[in-house]
Amino acid sequence: MARTRDIRTNQLDVACDICGRTLLRGEHPEHYLAGGERRTVCDLCITRAQHEGWIRESGADDLELRHPRSEGRGLIDRFRAGRRDRAASRQEPGEPEYDELPAAPPSRLEPPPPVRAPRPEPAPAPPPRSASRNIRAVPTNADLKMQRALDVFNTSDHTRTVGGVARSLGPPAVCVRPRPDRPAVVAITVMWELSWYRFEVDLSDEAGGVRRDAQGDELSELIPEEQVPNAAADERGALHLQINT
Repeated sequence: MARTRDIRTNQLDVACDICGRTLLRGEHPEHYLAGGERRTVCDLCITRAQHEGWIRESGADDLELRHPRSEGRGLIDRFRAGRRDRAASRQEPGEPEYDELPAAPPSRLEPPPPVRAPRPEPAPAPPPRSASRNIRAVPTNADLKMQRALDVFNTSDHTRTVGGVARSLGPPAVCVRPRPDRPAVVAITVMWELSWYRFEVDLSDEAGGVRRDAQGDELSELIPEEQVPNAAADERGALHLQINT
């Protein structure tokens, strides 16, 4: 893979508060208000922020203007109070329309027979303890390890990150390789000319999901073995091993 020139700027890294992705150069975030705090949202997560009920910071003033003040409610309250006063003035004390009947004497009821409480049933035996996470057998073949790691990755939310960046920077180069120092862990490196991400999948603990291990802006930060692509990404951000012919 051809090395690119170093491009360095003084721009501070800005991360999205929803997906955690560091915004690219030239990408402008949107600011939302949620729970009284200011949140930073990238273009890819605007729909998710609106679905969560976050309020766009630039539209907070418009939202206040759309809610009427208490003037209209005060007029309605005064109108209702006037109606209650007029109704009360018409209800003058006078003779009752019907003769009041004497109250019936309280009837003497026999106390109900005592109810015996049922005997408590013995408590069921506690279920056997199980491990908090499912431990799976780790494949010994490197190709099986890489394929299994991609299957776990493609069921995670990280495909949205890959697909979103690919819409801006084009399709990435992908390197999938088992870690030599940790045989059960597979490293997945997704690379563009201006950005890269490294994810890790622990095949002995697949319930733990995919972990984002690192990210950067320069391909020179990667070791040479990571820069050799052997997989590709589709338009949805899912990864697939390349078939050698």
